[in-house]
Amino acid sequence: MTTPTPQHPSAPGPAQMLSKVPEITIWFWIIKILCTTVGETFADWINMALGVGLTITAVLFTVVTAVILTVQMRLRRYLPAPYWLTVVATSVTGTLYTDILTDQLGVPLWISSAVFAAALIIVFAIWHSKEHTLSIHSIISTPREAFYWLAVLVTFALGTALGDWTLELTGWGPGPSILLPASLIAVTAILWRFGLGPVLAFWVSYILTRPLGANIGDFLGLSKAEQGLGLGTLATSILFLAVIAAVVIYLTVSRTDVTENRRTHTEAAALTSPHAESSAHPIPPVSATRRKVTAGALAVTGLATIALLTFTGLQPHQSALADEGPAPSCSSDGPAVSTAAQAKTAAQAHFPAADNAQFRTITSEAKTLVAAGDQKGALVKAKELETAWDQAQPRLQSKDCSTWTFIDRRIDPVLSSVRAAHPDQAAEQQAITDLLASLPPK
Repeated sequence: MTTPTPQHPSAPGPAQMLSKVPEITIWFWIIKILCTTVGETFADWINMALGVGLTITAVLFTVVTAVILTVQMRLRRYLPAPYWLTVVATSVTGTLYTDILTDQLGVPLWISSAVFAAALIIVFAIWHSKEHTLSIHSIISTPREAFYWLAVLVTFALGTALGDWTLELTGWGPGPSILLPASLIAVTAILWRFGLGPVLAFWVSYILTRPLGANIGDFLGLSKAEQGLGLGTLATSILFLAVIAAVVIYLTVSRTDVTENRRTHTEAAALTSPHAESSAHPIPPVSATRRKVTAGALAVTGLATIALLTFTGLQPHQSALADEGPAPSCSSDGPAVSTAAQAKTAAQAHFPAADNAQFRTITSEAKTLVAAGDQKGALVKAKELETAWDQAQPRLQSKDCSTWTFIDRRIDPVLSSVRAAHPDQAAEQQAITDLLASLPPK
């Protein structure tokens, strides 16, 4: 969606800059979704490739984002490359903050969503009280730009929480999960064309592009066994970064998204064409009644979405976040492992003792937490087990593929049962007991 170009002074004053954000054209939304997808896939790849853990990865990207943001805010006008680099970095950082709350602290996604939604409302309230506008076309001073980037960071965190919560409630796969945010963005765009306030339409769409971009990233990056296309997180990141670079180069050369440049062309057209005034204002003045009607329609759409998610969440399903897909097939020169006793013996003989001890310790602690009714703690242990197992996969699978596959298939039910939308303690205990039967004693 695009919005009318506001009038700005021809030259910035001492405390005023040229617009620090791009004109909202179709290019804006294309590159925004691309940046969001890269933020999701690149963060996943860095976290797994470096093996430093979620917290250190988040600290790393926080520092990187702070450096890039400092450069961006020292500029006096919008430049495509630093602006979109800041968006990518902020996307990664906001996503990691939500992941820390969910995966390490065990905070339920509905609480994370509510917290970030409240935080965004507070940011908007303070921003409006100080600057009397939330329009991104008014980003011509340092305070307004600071509010803008803070809001962007929170929208990425909120979008991540809402997207993951949707997957948890519905159990939808990566492909179908693209349809909901895409449909809501389309509805918002239609309502905007019929009179919905441009500021409200922009920020609603901005939030929704986060789960849309992340779901696209999952669909491209996940294996075919996990209902994806199997490109992998690294390949998807490289592909989208290349497209982003191409679009940024085009925008840098053409300057089609520079607000002042578009205003100059509009004014020139107005001097040469008697009908140019209508092109300068693509959206005619909208009455207060139409604003209210379209805002009401947006609210009804939101309520209908909540009803859909509630209904879907009540149906029997497995959380998509817990579904790691079937264990990848592999070949092995050793004997096939088909029982827990065989797996235990083979793991003790072929896998490093430190790895075996780590898996058994984490699993035993998870069992204790489940027995005590500490579901939050069990979620944390499930994530620890998943991370430790994934990081050990290359060395374990190469030592004894059959044993690795057997134990991997015992780990999946543990993750699924602990992360279920409505956990069943008996099912959790059984899955953990089955896994412990396959692990060597310490």
